[in-house]
Amino acid sequence: MNPMLAIPMLLLNPLLLTSTSAPVLQADTGLPEGWWKIPAAAIGGIFLLIFIFVFIRFANLYVQSVLAKAGVGLFDMFAMSLRKVNPAQIVKARIMLVQARISDVDKRDLEAHLLAGGRVERVVVALIAADRAGIPLNFRTAASIDLAGRDVLEAVRTSVTPKVIDCPNPASGKSEIAAVAKDGIQVLAKARVTVRTNIARLVGGAGEETIIARVGEGIVSTIGSKDTHKQVLENPDHISKTVLARGLDAGTAFEIVSIDIADVDIGINIGARLQADQAEADKRVAQANAEKRRAMAVAAEQEFQARVVENRALVVLAEAEVPKAMAAALLKGNLGVMDLFRLRNIEADTKMRDQLGGPGPQKGGE
Repeated sequence: MNPMLAIPMLLLNPLLLTSTSAPVLQADTGLPEGWWKIPAAAIGGIFLLIFIFVFIRFANLYVQSVLAKAGVGLFDMFAMSLRKVNPAQIVKARIMLVQARISDVDKRDLEAHLLAGGRVERVVVALIAADRAGIPLNFRTAASIDLAGRDVLEAVRTSVTPKVIDCPNPASGKSEIAAVAKDGIQVLAKARVTVRTNIARLVGGAGEETIIARVGEGIVSTIGSKDTHKQVLENPDHISKTVLARGLDAGTAFEIVSIDIADVDIGINIGARLQADQAEADKRVAQANAEKRRAMAVAAEQEFQARVVENRALVVLAEAEVPKAMAAALLKGNLGVMDLFRLRNIEADTKMRDQLGGPGPQKGGE
């Protein structure tokens, strides 16, 4: 048998390495007795070097895991490093969970969450804080909240210690909510909303902006339903009670604990301003109508003047026919010479009387 083929056969079949079969193999292969110890020692040396390398690299983490009973083995750490997972984060998270006596979180869940881009340490701290506060929260829910982009640790802290939200938000540039009562007086209000995180609705629930918008809408509608602004000043707590009773936290990630009116002030008289604006608008309309009528009167005057000039022209034309008529009457004998002189005398007498009496009505309507 070829010696090069005998070595793989011996490695694949350990039974050939027994002492009873060694002499037979020696006769067949011509190899010295105990030759198999050399490749076996080489393979063992390779495994020993790998073990030493892994142990040296993860010795510190392994000792911590063993002492804290975290359940993360040496080769588990090596496998994590091959999967591009930081073993230190997993070991630290497991130690925190074991020390907090939370045993329902497996290291594979932590590794999967880290590979998905989650923040393992904050999730673990949130689980511990929720367990200490008696808030029901499991790893699956905490991981989903973290992967959704919300801060699960901050959510747990807000559940334990409610936070206060200013309404309106000062970052929006407004410091007060403006509303108008039925008497037209503007009322400026500022509210503080105390909320607690509702972890069950944290994924998919609306945020603080929705709470601020709903509370602002409720304050405006409540003030607008008052007959006078004095009712608002007398009982500002009625606004908070009315708004709180509407259940404005439905569909949000928060639970409204209380709504407190921090400040109430009087603004401008919106009703008076609107009336003044209406009066100004009415005045402008009246001025426009008067200007329209004036323009129509001027147009009518111009039309009448045109008619006067037209009638005057007709009178002049009629007066021009008088000499012609008198000449025709003289030719026909219907008018005598004495009659003509008598008419001339009457006209001269009339002109003299007009000059002595002063300026009288001019002929032709002048």
